[in-house]
Amino acid sequence: MAPRLLATSDLHVNRTENEAVVEDLYPTDPGDWLIVAGDVGDRVEHLRRTMSILAARFARVIWVPGNHELWTPSDEEVDAVGPARYTHLVEVCRSLGVLTPEDEWPVWEGEGGPALVCPLFLLYDYSWRVRPDMVGLDDRAALDVAREAGVVCTDEFLMSSDPHPGPPAWCAERLGISRARLAARPAGMPTVLINHWPLTELPLRILRHPEFALWCGSAETARWHLEYEAAAVVYGHLHLPRTTWEDGVRFEEVSVGYPREWQNHGLVRGPLRQILPAPPEQEHDPFTAWAISKGAPWGR
Repeated sequence: MAPRLLATSDLHVNRTENEAVVEDLYPTDPGDWLIVAGDVGDRVEHLRRTMSILAARFARVIWVPGNHELWTPSDEEVDAVGPARYTHLVEVCRSLGVLTPEDEWPVWEGEGGPALVCPLFLLYDYSWRVRPDMVGLDDRAALDVAREAGVVCTDEFLMSSDPHPGPPAWCAERLGISRARLAARPAGMPTVLINHWPLTELPLRILRHPEFALWCGSAETARWHLEYEAAAVVYGHLHLPRTTWEDGVRFEEVSVGYPREWQNHGLVRGPLRQILPAPPEQEHDPFTAWAISKGAPWGR
């Protein structure tokens, strides 16, 4: 078998069953690359241990942070918060030879390429409003509506944006950094855009609790797949692994999720999703009906 560009996310190795999933993640070719699209675990040690395992197996590992890596639990060994915590996570990955959003973006030259593999760290700014009566509200009012519905992301308690006043300001900074890098990419080079949070609204329309969309990215990225010539877009966060298409571009939600979730569908797609070369047509979306019927939990 020829080398493949593979992806996974939301490994949540603080769950014992998910640790066992990681132990079974192996390449099928020595040249396989692996994208890990965030939420490896809740603590720095989870990231260090898991990336050490995967970096020893795959030819190249590419990581982007999720919200769980940015949490600072009370018993965390590293007390850095916000951008300082992110910088520490980057240093941990670099020490293991794992590429991050702060490193030079590699070009996939295997089958399905060439394509510039673009790990992004974009966060969210509360701008996705799937629930109609939240459209037009300011952030504070929208968050109040979500709280009244009983939907509050754990980020509000465990993730700091300091020294930024909040996630929207930090997100704005990250959007600017990423736009500049994407604009400077080689002309005509297709991209694989990787972010923990969705880049478009479409995946959010099946959320069981539409209020959770507030914590699911930024409307500023809604056309990035067109602006930056994406061959594929990779994301996680929703724990609804499926394939969707927008404007002829393939979007892959590649999360494993919590045991109570993936045990329901039996990891029918497998814990690793092939990004390049594009998988055969019949493999694109084996259980969209299941995903739509279940919806996404909101406790991310």
